[in-house]
Amino acid sequence: MKPGGPQALVRPEILALEAYHVAPATGMVKLDAMENPYRLPAQLAREMGERLAEVAVNRYPDPTAAELKQALRDAMGIPADLELVLGNGSDELLQMLSLAVARPGASVVALEPSFVMYRMGAIVANLRYVGVALRPDFSLDEEALLGAIAREKPTITWIAYPNNPTGNLFPREAILAATRASPGLVVVDEAYYPFSGGASLLDALPRVPNLVLVRTVSKLGLAGLRVGVAIGSPAWMRELEKLRPPYNVNSLSMCAARFLLERSEVLEAQTRAIVRSRGELEARLDAIPGVERFPSAANFVLVRVPDGAGAYEALKRRGILVRTFQGSPLLANCLRLTVGTPSENARLLEALASILQPHHA
Repeated sequence: MKPGGPQALVRPEILALEAYHVAPATGMVKLDAMENPYRLPAQLAREMGERLAEVAVNRYPDPTAAELKQALRDAMGIPADLELVLGNGSDELLQMLSLAVARPGASVVALEPSFVMYRMGAIVANLRYVGVALRPDFSLDEEALLGAIAREKPTITWIAYPNNPTGNLFPREAILAATRASPGLVVVDEAYYPFSGGASLLDALPRVPNLVLVRTVSKLGLAGLRVGVAIGSPAWMRELEKLRPPYNVNSLSMCAARFLLERSEVLEAQTRAIVRSRGELEARLDAIPGVERFPSAANFVLVRVPDGAGAYEALKRRGILVRTFQGSPLLANCLRLTVGTPSENARLLEALASILQPHHA
């Protein structure tokens, strides 16, 4: 082992990690990352370009991001008695929250399967990670969750609402029960709230001191801007702000996000189109023999097929990229299908039906 090399200096649990993998997507129908499939209208894109041309890129960004925070408040209906902390995407906020509570010997609890960054954030912060399995139908095992909270006394309990990659909403009262039972923070990740029919814990925040919400503009159609927001009591956000790297959201992202959030009717119309397409996609999936489709309140649909790995590769050969899963027994043979444009969805459905036909000939 060479002196000064990573094997000698990097913590063993970091050495054991694999970097977050993003599959190459050039030339593919990209239905693997829960992105909004719609570009901005041409005129709006031109107006945004003109606005961005005015940004003084020779100067550091506004350290308070006051105008962007107000645009987020207006677009998301965030009341004035709650405070905001901005992140370079919600991923950075998840890491900051983990670091904020990283006492020696502390643990975090998360439901499984769920967003992999909860586990990765815990490992990076040197927190003990405890997973709580969902039921086979991906519903919440509330007794198991409350048992883990009582046993582990976690500093953070992570709950995605709707859940990724399953797409379902857990009962609101069960989440509130977790906040009452928890001695630590409960962080509800509402990345997919625009597609959930109004399901949110935002109204509960003023009454629940150990609750924090995390949202992002990525699923609204602004994934390239990397803007996330944590929402909570001034006391919690004051501590989180201490961990925010200075100038973590760049000036161009601030300007573009504010410009587009102030014209949110365009993004809202795209969201409604995605929700309509999701319903059509679900109905068509239900008609394909061999597909078990799970209900979704997000902008993707989880399905189980006879051979998930084989279907994934066959779709990839046809130029369609979806998400498959390795290592989770509950997700065996599952594919996560992002809702695309109507033509992309039609191409996916035609290919999937063709691939599965030999299993049901």
